[in-house]
Amino acid sequence: MTESAPPKSPTGEGGLDAPFRHALAWRDPDFFDTGKVEAEMERIFDICHGCRRCFNLCDAFPRLFDLIDNGPTGEVDGVPKADYAKVAEACTFCDMCFMTKCPYVPPHEFNVDFPHVMLRHRAADRKAHGGDFVREQLGETDRNGKLASHAAGLANWATDLANKPVRAALEITLGIDRDAELPRYHARTAAALLATPTPPDDEGPAFGKAKAALYATCFADYNAPATAQAAMAVLARQGVETALAYPVCCGMPQLEAGDLAEVARRAETVAAALLPLVDEGFDIVTLTASCGLMMKFEWPLILPENDDVKRLASATFDISEYVVRLSKAHGLAPGLTAPAGGVTVHHACHARAQNMGAMSAQMLRLIPDAKVDLVERCSGHGGTFGVMKKTRPIAVKVGRPAARLAAQKDNATLCSDCPLACKHLGQLISADLAQGRAAPIQAHPIEVFARAYGLG
Repeated sequence: MTESAPPKSPTGEGGLDAPFRHALAWRDPDFFDTGKVEAEMERIFDICHGCRRCFNLCDAFPRLFDLIDNGPTGEVDGVPKADYAKVAEACTFCDMCFMTKCPYVPPHEFNVDFPHVMLRHRAADRKAHGGDFVREQLGETDRNGKLASHAAGLANWATDLANKPVRAALEITLGIDRDAELPRYHARTAAALLATPTPPDDEGPAFGKAKAALYATCFADYNAPATAQAAMAVLARQGVETALAYPVCCGMPQLEAGDLAEVARRAETVAAALLPLVDEGFDIVTLTASCGLMMKFEWPLILPENDDVKRLASATFDISEYVVRLSKAHGLAPGLTAPAGGVTVHHACHARAQNMGAMSAQMLRLIPDAKVDLVERCSGHGGTFGVMKKTRPIAVKVGRPAARLAAQKDNATLCSDCPLACKHLGQLISADLAQGRAAPIQAHPIEVFARAYGLG
């Protein structure tokens, strides 16, 4: 996928031009005009109605098609505009319709970008009526993480599934589903644990040839510091000079809420903090798929005129992508041992949307004799979508096919580029296991790779 300017003449069906996405015109007042947003949604909905290739991707399309089919005309004009919100609610911005299914994305003259028109609807609704208070507070991941890290034991006790009274209270007061497994917090964050970087191995194949700054992401910093530790250990083993850098959250929760101005502010903040490292020769390596997608693709579409954001995007790599690049350029340090019992890799939607291939599976297949199986179906989680009472049933419905596929692989370890997807799928698999069968170990792919080296 490219972000180049559209061709001078429209491309019809069957064209060979690479797809691209238009920049988001969020500074234009028309972007938030409800009537104009609904007119564009109606146009795209009519194209989707005539195609229906995306019927099995998520719940947004079945909702749309049911509204059309059950309407008085059997066409889009029979769907009340007020019901458009029901379709938009089910979109998690996974981008799979744009990336894998839709034949009408730009440069096709139909110019369909379903996820971005859903984003526009959410942004317009937020501007007109204000945001969802609970959702937006949950999206303040840095604030929440800093507070919870000071009382990690209490936070984890309160949110544990076994703490039924508190979970029931959270469901009643905040709308957080009592059955959703929530991330745990740690007293020592990744930033604290890795304040002193691991020295590069001078016998590593990339020694003196590569430098990498790990953008820890809010999740790895507060909820999964072991992921950052594993990434640094693996890169240091290759001889890569490493550092940990985490200015602020990438803004994915704010994107999901339709707060594009805040996403832009965060993009500018992170670019200003990380570009000095890029100027020193560091590559920027992200530890979760959503953050990589934001930095590589969404930020340049939100700030298309910002050269710093573009320069950062071109210097950013997913951790699995980076290890594979190192292996091709320099080879890998010896000592890898196949994980016992095999590994199932869930290829998260936000990794797929980066258009780089199944890099986590490729990385793990670099381990000699490793059994690695790939599952490429949506987990259904989508940030807060998988934990809120209102939307969790949809997340479970969408995620069950992926969970069943993963369970059929019967591997000892389950991993995903998205830690929330891994947790969600792990919970669905565990719920369906026959009595006496062990649930798979959950891990980030880089943690599996580190263990194959005997690191951590």
